[in-house]
Amino acid sequence: MENETASVPVLRLTEETRDSIEDTVAREFPLTIILNNQELVTLLCSPKDLNYLAIGFLFSEGMLTSKDEIKKIIVDDSRGVARVETKADKTPDSDLIFKRLITSGCGRGATFYSAADVSGQSKIESRTRISAHDVFSLVSEFQHRSEVYRATGGVHSAALSDTKTILVFNEDIGRHNAIDKILGECILKDIPTEGRAVITSGRITSEILLKVAKRGIAIIISKSAPTDLGVEMANKLGVTLLGFVRGKRLNAYTNDWRIVHNG
Repeated sequence: MENETASVPVLRLTEETRDSIEDTVAREFPLTIILNNQELVTLLCSPKDLNYLAIGFLFSEGMLTSKDEIKKIIVDDSRGVARVETKADKTPDSDLIFKRLITSGCGRGATFYSAADVSGQSKIESRTRISAHDVFSLVSEFQHRSEVYRATGGVHSAALSDTKTILVFNEDIGRHNAIDKILGECILKDIPTEGRAVITSGRITSEILLKVAKRGIAIIISKSAPTDLGVEMANKLGVTLLGFVRGKRLNAYTNDWRIVHNG
């Protein structure tokens, strides 16, 4: 966690006191992703697991489709550069680069997706089920794993679950980045994602929903709220969207047939 946080001097004021103290804040780090010598994007992120972030981002954006395409990943922590080389010459369409969308994400999220990505995405047909009891248990464990958040209050978390346990966990200043990090780890370590559940601390917007659907994930669970387009897309793509999971309460927005009530 040391690499992800920094100490800064703070003047803390109350109505009665004035104290000079040290506070712990989340570190912010610019990472430039280069695919086959083509600079794609610079993400503001947490300086950890940058290889997972680069690969997760490239898969989420459809620039890579198989782990077998990857020839080499080189991360230069000092310069903030992640270079990914593929076995075949794979150059992103120049028109795509100019269509970059600055997302609703914190940490200056960026994506290259469009409405065409949604229409071309297969519907999730997984028969995966989860009980409300297991949702509450997973979110409780999820919150206890968020060490950097507890120290700083300045990051988002994401996790992959088999509906009973948390399999992969990560944190980042950007909610998009946190998702891409867990997806990138799954890709590089051959951890299956189809039919599984993702847990996130952030809002469920359309681009987050599409990232999840592209990996065949059936359920997305959030402590926060969805947007209208996020709900609409979850409906179309067959994803079960659960929001405002807090304590022993949740809102099921779409495909609630996957929630079993007998625990």
